Amino acid sequence: MALTDMTRPAGACTEAHLTYTDGSSRTVYCTDIEVPFPDGRLIVSRTDLAGVITHANDAFVEMSGYARDELIGAPHHILRHPDMPKVAFKGLWDTIAAGQKWHGYVKNLRRDGAFYWVYATAVPNVRGGRIVGYTSVRRKPSRTRIAELVPVYRDWLAQERAAS
Repeated sequence: MALTDMTRPAGACTEAHLTYTDGSSRTVYCTDIEVPFPDGRLIVSRTDLAGVITHANDAFVEMSGYARDELIGAPHHILRHPDMPKVAFKGLWDTIAAGQKWHGYVKNLRRDGAFYWVYATAVPNVRGGRIVGYTSVRRKPSRTRIAELVPVYRDWLAQERAAS
């Protein structure tokens, strides 16, 4: 699935042009609307080795704002919010590609421009001794930890922009 630019949502929003590690890019629109993570739910997705979504549970479909058929076959970075620094995802990919479990806080972008925070655990799927893909389970995040990480992520983004 090729990523397309998002449709500008009604109301106030900011525009950002994102370029991903695979070389693709698109324009996204972000609002200040946060969709709270629902109590008692888990978001589950699986990807292939390239990060292309192969499974999305109902909670993932609902929270992302995308239809299931829009998610399946799309790169997982379709959810990347411009407030998330690239270095956070580099740590994720380096860790799971090495066959280890990764945990972290991620601000995701919904299809409608709103956002939601998750506490994510990502693990490699191993078959016959080889990593064949990845599974991510996201749960309700700690608001205290989010408040601590927002300025850290902002600093990392500033460093990335200064370096480019």
